[in-house]
Amino acid sequence: MSLPQALLDTYDSHVVSHEPLHGGDLSEVALVTLGNGDRLVAKRGPLVDAEGRMLSAMRMLYAPVPEVIHVEHGLLCMEYLEEATPGPRRWREFGTALARMHSWAGQGYGWNEDYAFGSLRIENETLPTWPEFWAERRLLPFLPNLPAELGQRIEALAARVGERLPRDPNPALLHGDLWTGNLLFTKDQAVMIDPACYYGHSEVDLAMLTLFGEPDTAFWRGYGKLEPGYSEREAIYKLWPALVHLTLFGDSYRPMVERFLADAEM
Repeated sequence: MSLPQALLDTYDSHVVSHEPLHGGDLSEVALVTLGNGDRLVAKRGPLVDAEGRMLSAMRMLYAPVPEVIHVEHGLLCMEYLEEATPGPRRWREFGTALARMHSWAGQGYGWNEDYAFGSLRIENETLPTWPEFWAERRLLPFLPNLPAELGQRIEALAARVGERLPRDPNPALLHGDLWTGNLLFTKDQAVMIDPACYYGHSEVDLAMLTLFGEPDTAFWRGYGKLEPGYSEREAIYKLWPALVHLTLFGDSYRPMVERFLADAEM
């Protein structure tokens, strides 16, 4: 993978090698080694400029994310982080860091640009209340691609989210895709990667974190007390990533959608 000469000039070096890294489903990702021994992570893709803006927004709130070194015309370069085995201490510290990021208040629910997971567009235009946003931006857009019976149930749930979700929770900055695969542990801390940011209810990130497993119990000690009723809303928030997976990867994810939908309907 080539890098702009202006960037190489700042390192007074050149590219010696590059090797693919995991996480290349949506972008081309590589570990680039320079002649002076420095290593960078370079991503190319149609939305990496937006990713760079998201990482910068998170970093402004002191969130643990990779440092953005360079963003230009479909190229994002970040610091390379050496992975390490996570322990309870790092999980607890990450819980505290995530709670700190969630404590800041944005303006409105949504984001100033849409995003995408591969071919699936993620609509982020802001709406004045949180239930409106969740219904209009996170549930109803899937209807055209769903079987009729399943679509009718999603539509009925969307009509009732105003009864199930808080009207105006703190509009926290969300990572937006915080499954455990988007957490990278170094010897010093846990770092969030591959964001899909928007402003919304903090419980969205918490629900996503338990979608494909459970964080160490120390995480919850670090994050602190959950809002009353979280367990009753959790399935509604997990339903969105389940619908994303069903749309992108097919019917093998329909049982997951059915499970969360049944829980959300209770």
